[in-house]
Amino acid sequence: MRSTPAPNRSSKAPEPLYRRRPIGRTFLPALLIPLLGCTTEPASALPDGAQEFVPPTAYQVWWASTEGCSGIRGTLGRIKWYVVPGVSTFPTAEGEKVGIRIKTGDEVRIVLAGNYVEHEMVVRHEMLHALLNRAGHPAEYFQDRCHLTWETWAASRPTNEPPPPPPNGDVLS
Repeated sequence: MRSTPAPNRSSKAPEPLYRRRPIGRTFLPALLIPLLGCTTEPASALPDGAQEFVPPTAYQVWWASTEGCSGIRGTLGRIKWYVVPGVSTFPTAEGEKVGIRIKTGDEVRIVLAGNYVEHEMVVRHEMLHALLNRAGHPAEYFQDRCHLTWETWAASRPTNEPPPPPPNGDVLS
């Protein structure tokens, strides 16, 4: 009886084990691509002190109003809401803000300064960013259609409504 394996009679040398790919390693990445989505957006950190919160019921009415003025439909429930309690602004890479929309892949987060969490214009401004699915402030939407800037909000309110608090240099995202 032989104790050593029989010599390989094929003309080709066997492939080393480290070069062989198990079938799962060949097909698995191709199967995962649709599940992971195509995105190059980096994960963005929340501002210091941000805490997740459940949006008040008024946000549903504000969402419907924002869908109405923009003509764009969306799902409010896909947004995760955060507040930085007790502040008028919070620092971001672009400077101090009262609110910001952060999109990472399919995840949408809106962060609000605590002093503005009940301010309709600020909340709806960030909602509009979520509906538009983009940064920037196209005048067609933010000024003309929805009046969601400091300047256009006050001018669009009925005269019997109190004006919003002065912006004090606070910047919307």
